[in-house]
Amino acid sequence: MLIMSEEHYLELCENPVQFENASSVNNVFFDEANKQVFAVRSGGATGVVVKGPDDKSSVAFRMDDKGEVKCIKFSIGNKILAVQRTPKSVDFINFMPDFPHLEFSQECKTKNASVLGFCWTNWNEIVFITDQGIEFYQVLPDKRSLKLLKSQSINVNWYMYCPETAVILLSTTVQGNVLQPFAFKSGTMSKMSKFEIELPVVPKPAKLSLSERDIAVATIYGQLYVMYLKHHSRTTNSPCAEVVLYHLPREGSCKKTNVLKLNTTGKFALNVVDNLVVVHHQSSQTSIIFDIKLREPDCALNVHQPVLPARSIHPYRIPLTGTMPALTTCLGSAL
Repeated sequence: MLIMSEEHYLELCENPVQFENASSVNNVFFDEANKQVFAVRSGGATGVVVKGPDDKSSVAFRMDDKGEVKCIKFSIGNKILAVQRTPKSVDFINFMPDFPHLEFSQECKTKNASVLGFCWTNWNEIVFITDQGIEFYQVLPDKRSLKLLKSQSINVNWYMYCPETAVILLSTTVQGNVLQPFAFKSGTMSKMSKFEIELPVVPKPAKLSLSERDIAVATIYGQLYVMYLKHHSRTTNSPCAEVVLYHLPREGSCKKTNVLKLNTTGKFALNVVDNLVVVHHQSSQTSIIFDIKLREPDCALNVHQPVLPARSIHPYRIPLTGTMPALTTCLGSAL
């Protein structure tokens, strides 16, 4: 939540999501699309507690313990649950009143491929992302089966999903800095123009150099941007880190449009709140704010300084009841 005061710009929302912390018997997952936190407790039967952004979207249920849960997400509207337990398949459970709550499973079609994860793009449409490409399915809950709509073969290092625009970003090539986006809408999959992230140093021999930790996708002022957290070498003239923004249109080529100067080094996290880019600096425990709309007219590449001095997030205390709770920071879209 964005606030304005002399000491703080940001604070937690009034009712932050609380959940049991991760442990040897409890795994925690976050679904960006539905803004849900899953706490999965194993042992005999698997107990699942789902906490949403409000009390109405919180549910609890049990399912058979068929192995370690690697990923778990509801489709839009909590109609169908998808659970990945193995590198080859994803299991499904109907949560609609008119259908039996029986599990059914779908293996990825590509031979010798491993499923890196999956994304729901509609209440009954899902994408499997494997290390060898993507597979777009329609889920048929009445038949307890899936129908393959389209697939694309491509070597994948890692992926990222923007639920607001239903765009999946795939990291490809040995260095990982060539990104291939795909857009999804109403049963269709469209291949968008691929683009390359400019690395500060090109390694020799070539190796994976771009990590998903340094990439975020967000909608800012109604446009989709890919944000790259660029760390410069300490030996360069400008060792301070910066955030490079690439504008990714539905049609046409992706272009580098903005550079946010962080004026420091270290570990960072990114948020977008009310169309403002908020960069959190770990060691100083402060956040700085950028507004990309403040730019020079007709400038191809806009360089930005923070619009306000760095400030810490407003302190917040949560009373402890029973086990230690964890919480999400409710700063808009956590990236």
